Amino acid sequence: MKPNCSVRVVRGVVRSREIRYSANMTVNIETDREDDGRWIAEAIELPGVLCYGNSADEAISNAELLAIEVIADRVAHGEMVPSALGVTFKIPAEYLALK
Repeated sequence: MKPNCSVRVVRGVVRSREIRYSANMTVNIETDREDDGRWIAEAIELPGVLCYGNSADEAISNAELLAIEVIADRVAHGEMVPSALGVTFKIPAEYLALK
């Protein structure tokens, strides 16, 4: 089953901007719980990269996967230098405190 993720589309064009990194990239993952009980996780440094999950862990895992795919695509298209392949994910301390 494919994760429930999306890259936000505005007026038919995927929102992106050219980002160049000279060192490792850190992607902050923010989580929130929807009114219907689903969890949503968003990669803040990659606008539009957000995923849902039945649990916070599932949403975070889905967002990390999509973020890696977006970064790889940007490297392949010359929008990011290959050094951006060194990626670190940061999860909010509030979420980790729930564990």
